[in-house]
Amino acid sequence: MKDKNLFKRLLLGLGFDGKDGIWRVTRGENYQLLGGSEDTHGEMQEKAAKMNEHLKKRKKSLDEVTVDEFIEIAEKVEMFKTRKAKPGT
Repeated sequence: MKDKNLFKRLLLGLGFDGKDGIWRVTRGENYQLLGGSEDTHGEMQEKAAKMNEHLKKRKKSLDEVTVDEFIEIAEKVEMFKTRKAKPGT
């Protein structure tokens, strides 16, 4: 029998700028965040939380939204926004 919950959509956030030796891991509803500096990891947490807020407003889970809906929400929470590197990093 196939387990319906075995494979579930989730956001995966990866931060590669952590240079302080701390391995940050945050798991939440619909997301898992790994690595990054304190600032980067915090930013990923904020965006994941905002994504969940938008999903709750629509009364949908990440598994239920269409690709277009996902992109619309991701743009609203500035998920695709890139940050400029800080001088000296």
